[in-house]
Amino acid sequence: MDSIRVAKVSGVICSKPASTTTGTLHLTAHHIIYNTDGAVDSEMWVPYPLISLVTRLPQTLHGLTPLSFRCRTFETFTLSFSNEQDALDVFDSVKELTVTTSVTQLYAYNYEPNPPLPTKTGWSLYSPREEFARMGVGSRTKAWRFTDINKDFTFCPTYPARLVVPAKISDTTLAYACKYRSRARIPTLSYLHWANFGTITRSSQPMVGLTNNRSVQDEKLIEAIFQSHYFPDSPYHEAKVYGATATNLITDARPTTNAMATFAKGAGTENMEYYKDAKKVYLGVDNIHVMRDSLTKVVEVLCEADANTAALQGMDPSRAVPPVHVFLDRAALRKSGWLRYISALLEGTLIVVRNIHVNSSHVLIHCSDGWDRTAQLSSLSQICLDPFYRTMKGLEILIEKDWLSFGHRFMDRCGHLSSDKFFLASGGHENAGGADAAQAFLASVQNKFTPQHHLKETSPVFHQFLECIRQIQRQYPSRFEFNQRFLERLHHHLYSCQFGSFLHNNERERRLGDGDKTPYDATVSAWDWFNSPEEMAKNKNDEYDPSLDDPKSGDMGVLFPNPKDVRFWHELYGRTDEEMNGRILTSQAVGAEVLGPIDGNEEDPVMVASEPFTHRSPSTPPTVEMAPQTNRGSTLATSVSLPSLNMKYEEPPSTQRESLAPSGTVRSHTLQTHRQDAESPEAGPSSPGRLAKQPRFPDAFTSGGLKSMWGKFSSNASAALSNVYGGVAKELSGIGSGSSELGGELQTTDSTGTPWSLREERLRSGRAVAVDMDDPWASPPARVTVPSSPSIARRSSYNTVPETPPRLPLDPTVEPTTFDMLSHSSSRRLEPLDVLAPSVVPLSPSRRPSTLKAESPPPMKPSMAGQQSDPLGVGWL
Repeated sequence: MDSIRVAKVSGVICSKPASTTTGTLHLTAHHIIYNTDGAVDSEMWVPYPLISLVTRLPQTLHGLTPLSFRCRTFETFTLSFSNEQDALDVFDSVKELTVTTSVTQLYAYNYEPNPPLPTKTGWSLYSPREEFARMGVGSRTKAWRFTDINKDFTFCPTYPARLVVPAKISDTTLAYACKYRSRARIPTLSYLHWANFGTITRSSQPMVGLTNNRSVQDEKLIEAIFQSHYFPDSPYHEAKVYGATATNLITDARPTTNAMATFAKGAGTENMEYYKDAKKVYLGVDNIHVMRDSLTKVVEVLCEADANTAALQGMDPSRAVPPVHVFLDRAALRKSGWLRYISALLEGTLIVVRNIHVNSSHVLIHCSDGWDRTAQLSSLSQICLDPFYRTMKGLEILIEKDWLSFGHRFMDRCGHLSSDKFFLASGGHENAGGADAAQAFLASVQNKFTPQHHLKETSPVFHQFLECIRQIQRQYPSRFEFNQRFLERLHHHLYSCQFGSFLHNNERERRLGDGDKTPYDATVSAWDWFNSPEEMAKNKNDEYDPSLDDPKSGDMGVLFPNPKDVRFWHELYGRTDEEMNGRILTSQAVGAEVLGPIDGNEEDPVMVASEPFTHRSPSTPPTVEMAPQTNRGSTLATSVSLPSLNMKYEEPPSTQRESLAPSGTVRSHTLQTHRQDAESPEAGPSSPGRLAKQPRFPDAFTSGGLKSMWGKFSSNASAALSNVYGGVAKELSGIGSGSSELGGELQTTDSTGTPWSLREERLRSGRAVAVDMDDPWASPPARVTVPSSPSIARRSSYNTVPETPPRLPLDPTVEPTTFDMLSHSSSRRLEPLDVLAPSVVPLSPSRRPSTLKAESPPPMKPSMAGQQSDPLGVGWL
């Protein structure tokens, strides 16, 4: 080939962290081959797509020109040449052979197994009809059906040709529902649980946008999914399964900040007011860019240790140097956050597994486009729920179903086409001429103007999935048919481009292709190689015991992984457990903060912050939207036992919180208040203009908080108490939801992850805030002077309105009155908008006004107009 400038170089020194040898280097069309002199069967084969970085280093003191190689499998080695021109030729040859412009130039389109593989059924290993029939679709339940609406990939180019949808939903409804989902990736079935009729469905984010769009067809589709176990052929049709519909979850894998940012792009998250019998959970798993940066930090630590080892060993082969052991910087490994992200995925997996297996319910999973975090959570949950997916064949089918057919972008995420930016020439060449310097300058300019968009799409998503499997496998070593070598080989061939399985972005590209031959015909499936007898023998787990997965056993074959028991997969990184992990502390593996379950918009920080804003000039007084008044007979009847609502953010001790809060109440967005806070000696009013520190809301779905969540779902008494407390939170968070000073960006879940932050914004802006007269620290009620005309209010020294509004929330048990709206202003003209800012003056229920007019202050009685005051201080009748 013209790209190979030199095919063979002798006397090349190969330096690895543990050894330094001399041998011969061969360059072929698809591999770098290094043979060690005098050694039998000592060859190193490196496919070009496996190379992630090549650096041409300055000459050493011994006159050698080294080339440093870094591989995607976390291996590093250095090739040193005695002739500088040989080093330049090898560098340029490897660069041209690695950087390709088309997928058809990769090794898989030229690979011919020799000898031929014993099986050639890899491309037909997964059949949608056979796999979903194994789950029970069409036999155990008639609630689902296959649809051919995407048979030509025009409905959704990134979805498989065969989809499973609810039987009661027609293709016409699907055609309308697809317009509401990003890239037309509608909710469709991914897994039907064998122990009950709980399901895992997956989709992309809804196209809500800043205008709060909705789709009736999408709502009906999700409603049919969540009620699929009520189908007439289901055993649950006659007898209701308590908890089956109450715990249906819409799982948004993103952090709330990411979900909020998508509103500006016309997307967003579900408005839970429109989805029946469902709750929403934010799992807080970060996007592909965060994961890429995290793994990059891990690789930098490994490469730094290898460089230090090479520096200590030296590059002179004439003298034998014993291997030097350099310890890794474990503090830098912890700062990479890699274990935290692994823990977050396992935590989300645990939520899905418990909701389906324990609560016999349904889960809809989505992230942004539904092909990265959605694939991770869906497939990991199925591995824990179904023992079949813990076998070799089962895992291969799972990868074909949830990753390949549902459109994970392997080409983009793995970066198979590489880039010139990964070939560097460091400075320091003293003898470099002007021509070399000019060539280096032109190359640098060309790199800046060459489109590098595909590099921003790379991310170790599938690698992260394999590492999560390894964590579960380490926790349950006898529940997997395959060993960790099987996972290592999967990771290797993910980047080797030897097989056609992991080259394309979706099923459409694999079936149709771009040339005369489709990838199915032109390439070999990876499963043909993995299912060869020789490989299966190497990948067999000797500790595997299938009897433990008996449905009649203690755990019924369902695994519940511990999200905090995670360690670095040291075998994959080529290190020892002591080097990478040492004594792992539990705090290193704290996952992302889970927010939920969320019943409505009042508890959803994303929906609250994304509500439309009202534009007004700075001179116009701020407006407050009044929540609709409802019949509060039942609320007043229970208001005697309600705790005092003070703006105190300090969280009580865990024992006190568990004993006082309703059983199972999730504390993600509902303020937990207790009478003990006001009665304790430590409780006191917050300083003016300052609030107590906002608590870090505990993860309700972690191993420690799951008990309360499932208690809420299974206890009717708990649900009744939750309605009382939830109603209080909704009353408080519903006032002033249209504030304009919140801005268009949600900063963090800690700072704005609760509707109470809206109250804080209004306090800072000087809006009227109601005084809770049940609070012992509240200021005494001020007697209000009401002018007969819009003029400056007259006040006396004993009858004044406080200049600073009390920093206390509204008491929902007392109706606001019109005259209380004046309590927030002391020296300005009364405007009609002032009546929209509520403040509370204690009135008896029988003397409370029934309506509130927003046009102007209500007229006063003629007999009282001349007095210009309320002599009793109790309000007008």
